[in-house]
Amino acid sequence: MPNRPLDDRPAPGPVVVWDRFVRVFHWSLVTCVVLNYFVLEGGKTVHQWVGSMALALVLARTVWGFIGTRHARFADFFPTPARLRSHLAHLRSGTHNPHPGHNPLGGTMVLVLMAVVLALGTTGWMQTLDIFWGEEWLQDLHRTMGNVLIGLATLHTVAALVMGRLERTRLVKAMLTGTKERW
Repeated sequence: MPNRPLDDRPAPGPVVVWDRFVRVFHWSLVTCVVLNYFVLEGGKTVHQWVGSMALALVLARTVWGFIGTRHARFADFFPTPARLRSHLAHLRSGTHNPHPGHNPLGGTMVLVLMAVVLALGTTGWMQTLDIFWGEEWLQDLHRTMGNVLIGLATLHTVAALVMGRLERTRLVKAMLTGTKERW
């Protein structure tokens, strides 16, 4: 699709983007992160179970990233250097190159968030092993990564709201319904 200035957007209308699996994954992972960071105490059995659920969700999403529907596949939004340069150039110039699924920066955030959750799950699991039991550096690393995850999730949320305004797309609603609506 050709590059278009911000005032020459495609006509408004719904576009089916995110399948049920992606949406359930997204909101389930949000729930796990909120519970483990803001509600549950670290090191408790429930915290460990919720962390294990988050880890399982990311592993399932990784598989779905290769076999899922078009916009769920990593190939659809993988942030190659060329895609990132092009996207950033469009943002800087005030033009808009629509992306039905995630734009390259959004794709980068998806992969980084998933990697941080995997790292959190790994460091949490390591703390249950005899060899690492009580290791303060590991506990500090786990706690720091939890803080990084919250910072990245906040950035992700703000970026979704800002890009929704720039692209005139209801991104948050799309993650609930699976359909992007332009306005």
